[in-house]
Amino acid sequence: MEKERVLILDFGGQYNQLIARRVRECRVYCEVRPHDMALSDVRAFAPSGIIFTGGPHSVYEPDAPDVDPGVFALGVPILGICYGCQLLAARLGGAVVPAQSDSAREYGKTDTEFDTGSPLFAGLPAQSVTWMSHGDYMARVPEGFSVLAHSAACPNAAIGDRARRFYGVQFHPEVRHTARGLDILKNFLYRVCGLTGTWTMEGFRAQAVAALRARIGTGKVLLALSGGVDSSVCAALLSEAVGEQLTCVFVDHGLLRKGEGDAVEAAFAGRALNFVRVNAEDRFLEKLAGVRRPEQKRKIIGEEFIRVFEAESNALGHMDFLAQGTIYPDVIESGGGGGAAAVIKSHHNVGGLPADVDFREIVEPLRMLFKDEVRALGRELGLPEALVSRQPFPGPGLAIRIIGPVTKEKLRTLRQADAIFREEMARAGYAAQSSQYFAALTNLRSVGVMGDGRSYDRAVALRAVQTEDFMTADWVRLPYELLDRVSVRIVNEVPGVNRVLYDITSKPPATVEYE
Repeated sequence: MEKERVLILDFGGQYNQLIARRVRECRVYCEVRPHDMALSDVRAFAPSGIIFTGGPHSVYEPDAPDVDPGVFALGVPILGICYGCQLLAARLGGAVVPAQSDSAREYGKTDTEFDTGSPLFAGLPAQSVTWMSHGDYMARVPEGFSVLAHSAACPNAAIGDRARRFYGVQFHPEVRHTARGLDILKNFLYRVCGLTGTWTMEGFRAQAVAALRARIGTGKVLLALSGGVDSSVCAALLSEAVGEQLTCVFVDHGLLRKGEGDAVEAAFAGRALNFVRVNAEDRFLEKLAGVRRPEQKRKIIGEEFIRVFEAESNALGHMDFLAQGTIYPDVIESGGGGGAAAVIKSHHNVGGLPADVDFREIVEPLRMLFKDEVRALGRELGLPEALVSRQPFPGPGLAIRIIGPVTKEKLRTLRQADAIFREEMARAGYAAQSSQYFAALTNLRSVGVMGDGRSYDRAVALRAVQTEDFMTADWVRLPYELLDRVSVRIVNEVPGVNRVLYDITSKPPATVEYE
């Protein structure tokens, strides 16, 4: 892993983190850094290859994002994608101009022809589909470059300088819409950069444990454990690194799914760490009494979590380090890849550091991993599969899946309905096909006949979605037989429910909050 490192310079494109995921899929370690990264820092990173990402700008604009020209003299292979391709061309003597309406302006799926004699397209069919998204055109290709691909509208869809190992593509190989996109990235990594794909979770685990031991020494570490995948894997990794120097505070706010609190405690029962469980359901329900809006619920839960965590921290005495289960998407959502996050990144993602707790440093050992990599690390560390593959669960938990005020009765109703849905999804084999699925308790009431009596009860909404990045999602087409089975069980087994609805909304994020 130390020897094979790819640097991704970010020019602001929407797919930039997806590039990193694809490179990691090729078992090559990479990091996304700002496009204006200092040349000295680039040298210190010692990349085996550099990727320029796409971006919304045009290279001929006065304040267009740029790169230190010294990057081109490092002798390191470079792949420019979309804006990155145009930047490569413009800075090395080519010319980039606005595309005309009838030439070289392309968006969406495009039939593209490749020069398969080039290392970048070796092993590909001579023609395939790519995903284009550009309104500029390379009117002149730099000296030393050859045209390696073209489409009906764009005569230079890809360029390359084999001697300097500089390549550029106008399309986006990182998205699934480009039929052989991953193969193109593999060719750049393996054939052009000469890498072999040595990055593994086993290697990351060994390196991370060694780094944590060196950094923490004999210090004491405090971790806010939510029971979610990220904080649980963080706890397991720290336990292996520093053992009982780690104290995990598990604040059970009473808003978890059925049986989850006990399952979290059981998962860490045999590990070398100090586990503190705080059962605070009544405290949280008191604060949430009468609150209807989901965002207000979120803020109240986050604030109360901080207060409970603060009280437990003070009772434990001085701690040197605060550990957080921050992962790469958290870093991205926080606005960059710089220093440690300024907020506690456990299950609530709300609130600042406790004012009365004096930590020397924040430790975030997972901050460069994507969710699927965190799961792989959890398996490597021997965590139970039920915990590692657990569905994403928002910090406020069931509170934002209950429309209107939260009560013990509503929580009990929703837990039962959600547990039935999850049980039947797993039994039917649809759990693995869905990125996230859950039940929500609506405020919709209807009159119905159950047996010989009439009922006036609530409706439960079910949602199952498939997504790659949890930014957008599409609903899962569950079979009627499964929906029928779930509906019958919920209505028969869960008091207070007489109707089940299935949410088929496609566009909102998968972590939709019901209100």
